[in-house]
Amino acid sequence: MLLNKSDFHLPYNQKLVARAKELRKNATIPEEKLGQEYLRFLKSRFLRQRPIDNFIVDFYCASCRLVIEIDGDSHLTEESQEYDLERNKILEGYGLTFVRFTNERSMNHFEGVCAEIERLLIPPPPLKRVANSSAMTG
Repeated sequence: MLLNKSDFHLPYNQKLVARAKELRKNATIPEEKLGQEYLRFLKSRFLRQRPIDNFIVDFYCASCRLVIEIDGDSHLTEESQEYDLERNKILEGYGLTFVRFTNERSMNHFEGVCAEIERLLIPPPPLKRVANSSAMTG
């Protein structure tokens, strides 16, 4: 049974589905901007406000296992930062790559944010093998 294009299924708390739907309807301006002006035009499909484990992430791409979070001021407190670190560890434990941007950065440095996401979507090229010079002179 194919679960998604990546054939990769993550657990989620069913109780979060209604809250995720509510969050999709009430996206922040930075989330809306990133989703509508950039992510929706990519070949990789991003889901908004996706439940994973006991959390809801802002954007999730199953095919590249990438989570994108756009953080408002509430994430600046020490308590929130500790929570976010623990959350990151749990999500990274599923093999996910996690990237965070502040609201300010995503609004005022939008092209840079998009470029950083682009780098995470494109796998690095394979290393080229360098011919052994002693083998060439033989």
